[in-house]
Amino acid sequence: MLFSRKDLTKLLIPLIIEQTLAVAVGMADVVMVAAVGEAAVSGVSLVDSISLLINQLLAALATGGAVVISQYLGNKKVGKACHAAGQLVFITTLVSFVIAAVALIFNRHLLGTIFGQVETDVMNNAVTYFAITACSYPFLALYNSCAAVYRSVGNSKVSMYVSLIMNAINVVGNYTCVYILHWGVEGVAYPTLVSRMAAAAIMLALIKRKDNLVRVRRAKDLYPSFRLIGNILSVGIPSGLENSIFQVGKLTLQSLVSSLGTTALASYAVASNLVTLEYLGTTAIGLGMITVVGRCVGAKEYGQAKFYTRRLVLLTYGFLAVICTVMVLGAKEIVGVYQLSPEASAEAIRMITVHSAVMILHPIAFCLPNALRASYDPKFTMAVSIFSMWAFRVLLAYWFVREMNLGIMGVWYGMYVDWAFRALVFALRFHGYQKRMERRWA
Repeated sequence: MLFSRKDLTKLLIPLIIEQTLAVAVGMADVVMVAAVGEAAVSGVSLVDSISLLINQLLAALATGGAVVISQYLGNKKVGKACHAAGQLVFITTLVSFVIAAVALIFNRHLLGTIFGQVETDVMNNAVTYFAITACSYPFLALYNSCAAVYRSVGNSKVSMYVSLIMNAINVVGNYTCVYILHWGVEGVAYPTLVSRMAAAAIMLALIKRKDNLVRVRRAKDLYPSFRLIGNILSVGIPSGLENSIFQVGKLTLQSLVSSLGTTALASYAVASNLVTLEYLGTTAIGLGMITVVGRCVGAKEYGQAKFYTRRLVLLTYGFLAVICTVMVLGAKEIVGVYQLSPEASAEAIRMITVHSAVMILHPIAFCLPNALRASYDPKFTMAVSIFSMWAFRVLLAYWFVREMNLGIMGVWYGMYVDWAFRALVFALRFHGYQKRMERRWA
């Protein structure tokens, strides 16, 4: 077997810790900015929806690079893996600079187009937060691409340690700027920028070290190689389109939510922020699955790829059972930290409780597709995800809210139907995985 229990533990534990840190800091941002008022919470929430879209796009490019590097390593082509690492750094940096420029130039216009008419205080906070955090996108791209390289060789400890440093800077900066300097949304925006700058600088220094199995060896590795970039984009573009259109759909729903008033928007923002804890297992183990399955496919061990996929999905369910139980039992106390109004708190608790029950669908709907992406099957996952997003999550949500008068919960009911459809289709696709891969690469 290509991966022992020790190898999987070495890969997955740091990924889970890293994702936990990222989510915890995101929650801390919302808690701290809550001290400024509900308008600030709502403004940050609006921008975070856009930032998540951009983060997903950059993460998709990193996933494309991780697949290519993992498959080269599975095929024992270390030199090509190093060259692919350089191309990954190049393309993600280029794309992130373009995105940052667009965000800075069209700041208020973009926010107004996406979210429509929102309260003036909410929009002003959103504009300020967006302008500052947009400057951090190139640094986030560098961190993501270097982290993907380390994950590809099974060494996720490096990105974990750098993430720890990045998040420590962020939390200390947030506390200082919000509670001591008494800044508004700037108090959570500037620490985000500084922490990402520090993480990118550390990663760039580490990725060139000669003791790395895969590294950026020389400046020539960064010169565009259209063949390698094409390989990266063959996975990255479908995944990026899938993630981006997914987030566009969520932004559309955010516009629907914002029309329900500040109380609904604040409860939705807090509940959405808290349930990210329940996604930890799916996200972290899904990242590990890219490395594991990619390496198996590169070595043409398709039976092992199927075996490890099943094992990792089951592990996700074990992690999920623990975190969802904690969330349901502690929902009232956890939501209380955010200092919402009684109406907003009650709605947030309700959303968290229902969400925890329906999470049984999530690993099949969102973790399993990573095995398909790592096997050069990203177009299928893209097509299914885009169709399901718009047919179920968006259209049904509007029907539930506008026609059925279900309020903010209607948005979540549409999401659950989306999950059910994805889980069914991806499970059926994976059922014939091994035979399909053997025919493809025969």
